[in-house]
Amino acid sequence: MPRSKKKSKRGAQPGQPFSDEDASIETLSHCSSYSDSVSVAEEAGESGEDSAQDDFQFKLKVYIDSTVDKSAKTRQGALDSLKTAMATKILYEFILEQRMTITDSIERSLKKGKGEEQRAAASLACLLCIQLGSGLESEEVFKTLKPIFRTVLFDASANIQARQACATSLGLCTLVAEDDILDVCGTMELFESLFMRSYTRADGSRPSLSPQTTQLHTNALLSWALLLTICSGNQIRTVLHKHLPKLPGLLESDDVNMRIAAGETIALLFELARDVEPDFDDEDWESLCEKLSALATDCNKHRAKTDKRKQRSVFRDVLKAVEEGGFQSETIRFGTERMTIDSWVRKRTYDSFREFVGSGMNYHLQSNEFIRDVFQLGPPMLIDSATLKAMKTSRLERHLYNAAAFKARTKARNKFRDKRVDVGEF
Repeated sequence: MPRSKKKSKRGAQPGQPFSDEDASIETLSHCSSYSDSVSVAEEAGESGEDSAQDDFQFKLKVYIDSTVDKSAKTRQGALDSLKTAMATKILYEFILEQRMTITDSIERSLKKGKGEEQRAAASLACLLCIQLGSGLESEEVFKTLKPIFRTVLFDASANIQARQACATSLGLCTLVAEDDILDVCGTMELFESLFMRSYTRADGSRPSLSPQTTQLHTNALLSWALLLTICSGNQIRTVLHKHLPKLPGLLESDDVNMRIAAGETIALLFELARDVEPDFDDEDWESLCEKLSALATDCNKHRAKTDKRKQRSVFRDVLKAVEEGGFQSETIRFGTERMTIDSWVRKRTYDSFREFVGSGMNYHLQSNEFIRDVFQLGPPMLIDSATLKAMKTSRLERHLYNAAAFKARTKARNKFRDKRVDVGEF
C-alpha cells in the first residue's frame, strides 16, 4: 500500500501557498511508495511460487517414501500419485536427483508386488524415462529395469495384467533409452515370440487363447510396431519377408483390439516398405484388400455395435493406406502451436506416448524437450500470459469454426454411410 499522504504540521505555515518544491517532493514520495509496493508484491509472488514448489516437492518425497510401505494399497497409491505428477508436470531437476531412489522403488514393486502394483510400477518406469529423455540417466534406469521387465513378461505364473503392462512399457522404454540398435532388434524378437503365438497355424486353424492372453499378444504387437519405426531399410526388408504373409491372419481374430492392432501394423509396414522401395507390391495384395474392405464394412450381427463402429473407422484408413499409400492426417493443437499427424509412423509414436501421458500430452508437447525433439517441434516456445490471451480466438469465432468443421465432417462421413432406398408399400 502507498504511504500516508498526510503532511506534517511543521511542513508549511498557515495560509502559505503550496510551493513547486513541495509538490515535487510529494510526487517523488508517492512514486517511491508505489515502487516499493510493486517490488514487495513481486517478491511476495515469487516467494509464494517458491513456497508452492517446495510444498509440491515435499509431497513427491512423501510419495517416494510411501512406495516402500508395508501396505500394498499404500504402495500402489504412492506409485499412482507419482505417475499423475510426472504425466502433468515437467520435473526434470527433481527427478534427476531422485532417479535412483525412484528406480529402486520400481524395481522392488516389479519383483515383489502383485498385479496392480506391478502394473503401476511398469507405467511409472516409462514416465521416468520420458521425463529424463534420451541420455545417460535414462539409460542407467533402463539398464536396471530391463531384465526385470523381461522376466515378468515371460513368467507364465505372473499376473497377466502385469505382463501386459511390461509388454507396453518395455517397448516405449526401449525407444527412449536403448542406445544399441542390436539390443533393439533383440527386444523386437522377444515381442515376436509372443504375438506369433496368435498366428494362424500351418493347417489353417487358429489357436484358442483367452481374452487376457490375446491382449498380451496385442500389446506385444503394438510395442514391436513402435520399434519398427526406428529400424533401418535392411531390417524392414527382413521383417516384410518374415511377417507380412502372416499378419493378415490376425485380421480374423475374435478380439477387436487384435484386429485393429494388426490392421494398423499392416498399414505401417506398407508405408515403411514404400519408403524403402517406392515400387513395392505385395503378392497377396488383392486378397488383403478384400479382407480389409470386408472389415471396413463389417455388418456381422454377433459383434457389438461399438466394436463394429470403431473397427470400420480404422479399417477405412488402413484400406486407403494399402491401396493408395494415403493417410488421413490429424492436427493436434497445444497452446499456440499445432502438430500434424501425417503418417502411420508418426501416429504409432504419438499413440504410444499418449498412452502413458494421457491428458498431459499437450503439456508435454509444449514443454518436454525430449518429446518435442521426437516430433521435430524445436525448442519450447516461451510466451507470456498476456500474449497468450491476445492470441486466443473469441467465443463467436470458435463457434463459427466448430459449425463449419461439423458441416464438413458430416458431408465427408455421408459418403461412407449406406444409402437406404425407400421402396414404399405394395
